[in-house]
Formats: sequence, structure tokens, C-alpha cells
Amino acid sequence: MKPQIIAKVYAKSIMELAGENIDAAKELTDFNLLINECNDLENVLFSEVFTMDEKKDVLSLILQKLKLSDLTNKFLTFLFNEKRFNLFPIIYKEIIVLDDDRKGFLRGVIEGAEDSIDPSVLKKIKTYLKSKLEKETELEYKKNENLSAGYRMTVDDLQLDASLENQLENFKNSVLAFE
Repeated sequence: MKPQIIAKVYAKSIMELAGENIDAAKELTDFNLLINECNDLENVLFSEVFTMDEKKDVLSLILQKLKLSDLTNKFLTFLFNEKRFNLFPIIYKEIIVLDDDRKGFLRGVIEGAEDSIDPSVLKKIKTYLKSKLEKETELEYKKNENLSAGYRMTVDDLQLDASLENQLENFKNSVLAFE
């Protein structure tokens, strides 16, 4: 089974178990931030250089320091014991998506040829997305050197491509369809 599918199952499971009583997304964000802030922790937990006992000791110390809920502690320990801890970064991303959805907004990326996006264009895109998805969107802009003009947007599983390259490709396909 693909790691992405497995990660979605784990993410959905922990979020359902946490329900409204435990903010699993926040707790796992705290855990993720701590690991990302310290390369040594990341190396110990994800590297094959250290023994399982050494890794387990470090994980136990981290969990004690963060004072996470019993559910989150058991979840992280379960991942570790089942040798699935390497999936944590993917699971974490899925948890954030589920948490955002629960809170009523989505995150996405807009790609364009310019260094930054015109604020009026961004506002129009957000208005369009709100009308289509009925959720607020948080959009990050990224310059894409492969685009000549226009924008390409990805929000959740929705992809809109209003780039010049896409329009030319569509035109080419429509012309070739008449041959």
C-alpha cells in the first residue's frame, strides 16, 4: 500500500479518536516543531544509525517534556513500535488538512510567472473559491519559472490552470482533433 494512503488512514483515525476533546492537530504541531527545530532529534528519530532502544528513550523524553495527551502519546508510541514512525511527516500533513477542513478553510498554492501576485487578482481568486467550495482559503503564492503568463492554482484536490501554456496546449489539442 502506498505511504500516502496509509498516512491518510492514520491521520483520519487519530482525528476521529481525538474528537472535540483533544486538539490532536495542535499537539502534533508542537511535536513536529520540536523535531524540526533540532536536527539532532530528527536524526535520532529518523536515522537508521541509532538502535531502536536509543530512539525509544529519546521519544519518551520528548513526550514527557511536551506533556501531550495520553491519546497523542499512545499514537506516537504506536507509530514507533509498529516501525511506521518514518510516515510521521506525511501523517502530520494529512492531519493539518483534516484540521483545516474541520475549521472550515482550505490551504492552497497559486503559481505564476511574476515575483508576486496582484492583490486584486488574489481577492478575485479567493472570492471565486469561496463561491465554489463554500470555504475560506489560505493561498500561498509561488513564482514558477516554467510559466510564461497566467496562473496555476491547487487547493485540496481542485486544480485550475489559467496559464498561457495550458491554453496553448488546449488550443493545439482542439486543432489536432479536427485532423
